[in-house]
Amino acid sequence: MAILIAGLLLFLGVHSVRIFADGWRDAQIARVGLNSWKGLYSLLSVAGFALIVWGYGMSRTASAELWSPPTWLRYPASLLLLLAFILLVAVYIPRNRIKTVVGHPMIAGVKVWAFAHLLTNARLGDVVLFGAFLAWAVLGFRAARRRDRASGTSAEAGTWANTAIVLVIGVAAWMVFARYLHPWLIGVAVVGADPF
Repeated sequence: MAILIAGLLLFLGVHSVRIFADGWRDAQIARVGLNSWKGLYSLLSVAGFALIVWGYGMSRTASAELWSPPTWLRYPASLLLLLAFILLVAVYIPRNRIKTVVGHPMIAGVKVWAFAHLLTNARLGDVVLFGAFLAWAVLGFRAARRRDRASGTSAEAGTWANTAIVLVIGVAAWMVFARYLHPWLIGVAVVGADPF
């Protein structure tokens, strides 16, 4: 569990600089340069992510189950994960209405992903991992919206055509991940992934 917690502190700590110390971040970028900042940020993020993967893998066999989630929760969790995939795709397709409405679909997608996993996973390691990401995403989303209001930033208008592209890619990515990659990488089948 210590490795998982260390990874979360490192990974989410790096990703929390804009939440808690935006002015300090700007000063460091001015001091060392944007490329050096991005390099250090990436290095620390990769190291934190590696520790999370390693620590979570160990916690899956070692941590106690805190409660027994009802099996029917797997269905709404699966639909929430579909929504998370759509939100993540919305980040990368320009001028889509989802991005216009949500503002920060990446962080919103992390919130939905973490909450969905908390519905169906009840080991201590699960609660630590997904609870930490959910708390970070709630704080991050609020901070990002606050920055938008302070700077007068508004999302560009989205088109229905680009929104349709987001939906098609998001559903397809969710189906592939849920049907093939999640069972292969995590060892757990996702309910509702196979429409046929």
